[in-house]
Amino acid sequence: MSAVDFSHLPDDARVWVFAASRPLTAGEAAPVLERVDRFLDNWLAHGHPVVGARDWRYDRFLLVAADERATGVSGCSIDTLFRALREVERETGMDFLDRARVWFRGEDGEVRSVTRAEFRALVREGEVGEDTVVFNNTVATTGELRTDWEVPMRDSWHAQAFPVEAGK
Repeated sequence: MSAVDFSHLPDDARVWVFAASRPLTAGEAAPVLERVDRFLDNWLAHGHPVVGARDWRYDRFLLVAADERATGVSGCSIDTLFRALREVERETGMDFLDRARVWFRGEDGEVRSVTRAEFRALVREGEVGEDTVVFNNTVATTGELRTDWEVPMRDSWHAQAFPVEAGK
């Protein structure tokens, strides 16, 4: 078995963040996580087991990581990860590969997901600002995940893509 505890991965482990547009119930999440665990148990790169892990956060974020020091991850092995996620989407009806959405915390602290156009409108209307916590799902390593994933908008790419000044 090549899966390890997510918290034990080094800061330079490669990470992919997959997000559902809505929270999943425990009953909906269970088959998704079981399928991902089966994938991780059999994930190979150049014929060698990938030392990988997954984590599930806030009922909607699936984090998958690979320790590239232990096993290099190739384009082909990354493709198999994305194919497995597409299968999970087909099997469960959940969408985890939609990169056109923005995830953030509303004023009530709940994680929200909206289209980029909706997010831009929220900025324009002043409902989202520099202090709004956003999820930077483009982080590339577990170290970045730990420090730069859930941050105030001013500290993320969101501030450049959705300038608050433009909304005033």
